[in-house]
Amino acid sequence: MTDLSVWIDRHAARTPDRPAIVFEGTRSSYRDFAARIAFLAGVLAARGIAAGDRVALLATNHPDYLALLFACARLGAMLVPLNWRLAPTEHGQILADAEPKLAIGERAFAASLANRATVWLDELDAQESAEAVPAGTPESPVLLVYTSGTTGRAKGAVLTQNALAWNAVNSQHMHDMTAGDRVLTFLPMFHVGGLNIQTVPALALGAEVVLMRRFEPGEALAAIAASRPTLSLVVPAVMSAMIAHPDWASTDLSSLRMVGAGSSIVPVKLIRAFHARGVPVAQVYGATETGPIAIYQKRDDALVNEGSTGQPALHCEATLDQGEILIRGPNVAKGYWRDPAATRESFADGWFRTGDLGHVDANGHWWVDERKKDMIISGGENIYPAEIEAALGAHADVMDCAVVAMPDEKWGEVPVAFVVGRAGTDIDGEALRAFLDGRLARFKWPKAFRFVDALPRNAMGKVQRFALRAQARERRE
Repeated sequence: MTDLSVWIDRHAARTPDRPAIVFEGTRSSYRDFAARIAFLAGVLAARGIAAGDRVALLATNHPDYLALLFACARLGAMLVPLNWRLAPTEHGQILADAEPKLAIGERAFAASLANRATVWLDELDAQESAEAVPAGTPESPVLLVYTSGTTGRAKGAVLTQNALAWNAVNSQHMHDMTAGDRVLTFLPMFHVGGLNIQTVPALALGAEVVLMRRFEPGEALAAIAASRPTLSLVVPAVMSAMIAHPDWASTDLSSLRMVGAGSSIVPVKLIRAFHARGVPVAQVYGATETGPIAIYQKRDDALVNEGSTGQPALHCEATLDQGEILIRGPNVAKGYWRDPAATRESFADGWFRTGDLGHVDANGHWWVDERKKDMIISGGENIYPAEIEAALGAHADVMDCAVVAMPDEKWGEVPVAFVVGRAGTDIDGEALRAFLDGRLARFKWPKAFRFVDALPRNAMGKVQRFALRAQARERRE
């Protein structure tokens, strides 16, 4: 392999008319897709993008999302996918750290890209395209994906082209994927889950990807019935929404050989609801820093080990260090962008410390027991309490606060804020929500506020979050 775009060129040469991407009624062949990549690589080159440069992308799912990834790979540049659910202030922090030479986005997110060198997605066809000289190599960084840290500051995981290639091989083994598969992608591709668990691996093989802008349960069920995909990827919140939809029982799901499921511990009752409809749910475990595929079930495992996350990936190692899951393999990120201290803390001798706790049963199957101690996963989105606490703490009437998870049937779990107000004030949840507007993405907002006289702390002064979690469960609004 020279760069990842060679995959598409080879498929265009061998199977030029095979469908590559189907999007909103338009079908692009591998010949079309290869031509689009060449054109967009030329657009980037005309803008001065070269090896090592960053290109930010702020958009919902679109075929050019994938074409730009491969165009960056050809040039040796890095794509920086931005979560469109974040607030402009959060986007600004990431952009200041990544320092992209160019931003590409949808006009709906213009506020986040103000004062940046920007090309709008709907104007790409009108851009000048110069000769793109291939400069990407297997070791070239190609994805800079930001993940919130326990300090509340987003960190950029650097994934090389080699990491994506090995991740694709792991995916193909997990899914028994072939060029004859049809993958339905509706999860957002700003996450490595939506991008790398099935979508990029399918294109690596020359399979077909049916792409949706975003998830909506009725539209997703209709797409399954109409497009007849063989594979798709879900998270617990998506599963709950599909199961609750009135079309769930009547939709023909028989084309699905299996669905992958991840991002958080998947409740067994959701797995069984899919199994009752004849669709095996194979769990996959990993993180942004692992590409993400690290441990997974195959189809047959899913039917007999409900709740397990499977066994280590074909080209990946997993081990336990005092119960913590560590991952090593060619799919693992090379570190964090411009953050050597965080890199040293999380990566050592090629091992990535996930911070998650798990165990291995007598049959060699892995189980995730607890996720990162403080992190909240709500609807597939990672939410770090420190980030919310920092935002709330900026309010003049908030003297102290702590955020913990509360179980939620729809989202898996949601954040709850325990707040100590300044004496003599009458602060309430409505005022705090208004304060967070524009400062923090809405999906991170606490779903409930508990106003207390003091936070429970241990002898060392640390907040006893376990006590707050118990209170949150007992006093649901």
